[in-house]
Order: sequence, then structure tokens, then C-alpha cells
Amino acid sequence: MIVFFIEKFRLALKFKYIFHKNQSIALIFAKQIYQLMHLFSQTDIIKELNNLGKYRKEFIFIINYQGDEAYILELSDIDPDLILYDFNGVTNCPKGHKNISLPITWKPQFIPFSEYRPSFSIIEENILRGNSYLTNLTCATSVETNLSLKEIFEHSQAPYRLWIKNQLTVFSPEIFIQICNDEISSFPMKGTIDSRVPDAEMQILNDPKESAEHATIVDLIRNDLSKIANNVHVPRYRYIDKIITNKGELLQVSSEIRGKLKLVFPEKVGDILYNLLPAGSITGAPKKATMKIIRSAETYNRGFYTGIMGYCNKSTLESAVMIRFIEQQGNKKIFKSGGGITAQSDVIKEYNEMKQKVYVPIH
Repeated sequence: MIVFFIEKFRLALKFKYIFHKNQSIALIFAKQIYQLMHLFSQTDIIKELNNLGKYRKEFIFIINYQGDEAYILELSDIDPDLILYDFNGVTNCPKGHKNISLPITWKPQFIPFSEYRPSFSIIEENILRGNSYLTNLTCATSVETNLSLKEIFEHSQAPYRLWIKNQLTVFSPEIFIQICNDEISSFPMKGTIDSRVPDAEMQILNDPKESAEHATIVDLIRNDLSKIANNVHVPRYRYIDKIITNKGELLQVSSEIRGKLKLVFPEKVGDILYNLLPAGSITGAPKKATMKIIRSAETYNRGFYTGIMGYCNKSTLESAVMIRFIEQQGNKKIFKSGGGITAQSDVIKEYNEMKQKVYVPIH
């Protein structure tokens, strides 16, 4: 593993070296950041992932939306006082779920509709011009809560969870990819509705806009998987997942896509991931053109939000898209959320969907 540090600083002061995108190396005081957590350039990320795969190491990875920053850690290096993770049962968390006794305070301060509308209009114009068929628009919402990031992590009910001290917590329901030996699977999630809506399941499955959005993403991810896999197929199309939140139950629509890897796993795990990044469900189609539109429409930096996180060993990989994401910014907690925009989108409905996703899965 590539490690840049001076041993006496690492042991005595928890210093670390960070390898920046511009290839410069800086010495950083790391009481609040894990001393063996590294930021790499994209080329280095791929090399490091492949190297760990080649030597059959067990490790976790956290890669940002742009794919040019990553935290990569062997399991033996992880300090649970600074990082906690649970990736579909692969975890360093203590056994047992903690019950929460105090009433939850949860007060989102949504951006006003007057600020959302201009971003939506940029995307709408590009879709009408044929530059995109589907664009994922996201926003940052400040939330007042009596829960710490760690408490949110500990009490959230989600298959993929991550906590990094004083930085972020994630409680994602969406799988990015799973690998078992030579088989790869992806489970894109597109379409959300409150289960309390009358005939909610029928409504979401029969909604023309939601159907078109989901079909576009499934087609995009089939294309992506075809770069690295043969026999790509869809064994399950548009099935319902149920998510319990502090505000009640949500229904989300997912599909399952499978294939047989052409690239050797785990030796080429970095190449496998980077042939698929960023996730189609949080960008849109066509991917490259749509990412440019996102940059022009969104008014904040996604950072690690909508990147991926996961675990890899010699025969399996578990990973998730980092949605349902809360970031600590100074004394504020920022919840990042959004949804897909198509030619059939209604701006008020999309604004409300963005707000609906600002929840914690605690009940």
C-alpha cells in the first residue's frame, strides 16, 4: 500500500501525508482525520485498488463523485473511534442495534423554491435541446437536529452505512455493484413515493415519467456493465423496495442487472469500478454530457455525496452509492438529496421529491 508518512509523527502526533490531485504532498495535522486515510489522484486510485486486489487484501474504499479523490484502507488499519462502516453486514460496528430513547429533533431548512427553479430550468432547457434524456438534480439542505453524526449512523436502519468522525455519515439503500467471483450485479434505484399516498405502488409503477426515467437508467447501466461483462441481462425489472424513515414509509423502485465479468477480479478491481463511475442513477444519460449540465445547474459541490463506498476481499465486493448523505460543515449539518429530471418532469413535484428524501431511517 502506498503510504506517505514520517513514522515518529504518525505515532506521536497522528500526522499524515495526503497525496493531492496536483501531485504535491502536504503534511497535515490529523487528530480529526484518520492518519492512514489517503487522498489520491484518479490514476493512483486505480493502481492502488488493483494492487490491493492483486495481493488479495481486505479493504474498504470511499470514492468521491468526480472519482478523483478516495479514501482506501485495509481493514487492519481502521480505527473504529474514527471510522465505522457496515456494508451489507461487513462491519466493524459492535454487535447489536442501539435503541434511541430521546425524541428526535429534525428540522430541515430547505432551499426556497425560487432558488430551485433556476437550476431546474437549466436542466429543462438542455433536455428540450436534446443534450440529455435524464439529468439528476441535487441540492444541499441544512438540518437542525439533536443527533450527532455518530448517533445518526448508530440508529439508522439501512443496508449500507458509513461514519467518518466530524466529516460525514451515510445510510444508503442503493447498491452500486456486487461481485461474487466472476459475476457482477447492479441494482439501480429510481422512483420514490410516500407509501401513504392512495394506491402508492400502483401509482409509481404506472407513472409515465417514472417509467421512462427508470428505463433510461436501466439501459445506461446495462451499457456500462457491457464494457466489463458478458451476458448482461435484467432478471428483475422495476420491483418495489420499502424504506422506513422518521417520517413514515417510502416506496422505491429498483431493478436488478447481472453479467459475467470479462476483467479478472480482484486483480482489476480498480479498472472495474472506474469503467462504471460515476453511477448512472445519480448522473443521467448520456453520462458525460449530463455531468456537464449538472455542473452548470447545481449551486454547490457534491464532494463525496453520490460517490461510492464499499468493501473488497479476494472473492467478493460489496458497494453502495452514497445517497442519504449528511455532511458536517462547521457547526451545520448539510443533507444532500435530489432526483431525476426528464422531459415529463413537473418542477413542483421534483422540488417536493427532493424534500421528501431529507430523512433519517430511524423508527
